[in-house]
Amino acid sequence: MKDITPQELARLRESSAPHQLIDVREAYESEACSLGGTLIPMGDIVDRMKEIRTDVPVIFHCRSGNRSAAVVHALESRYGFSGLMNLRGGIEAYAAEVDHAIHCE
Repeated sequence: MKDITPQELARLRESSAPHQLIDVREAYESEACSLGGTLIPMGDIVDRMKEIRTDVPVIFHCRSGNRSAAVVHALESRYGFSGLMNLRGGIEAYAAEVDHAIHCE
């Protein structure tokens, strides 16, 4: 599993390079604050694996990076995905290091 830092994600987003951002938090968490992208709660990942692209870099995130790291590990070790990335520190780190306008409650 590869981690991507908040700064690296910011550069990727600014570059407009194709990528997929997947939020594995629950809907109520995403409603409070969001980076955009696709919401696939952790408990729904297996049922919605077909939504995960294989032609672009895919970055998973959650609040702190723990749930998304578990999802990436499971997808790579059990379901054959490769090259997936986890946002180190999650949306909290992104808010603290990159976008101070994001406030998660």
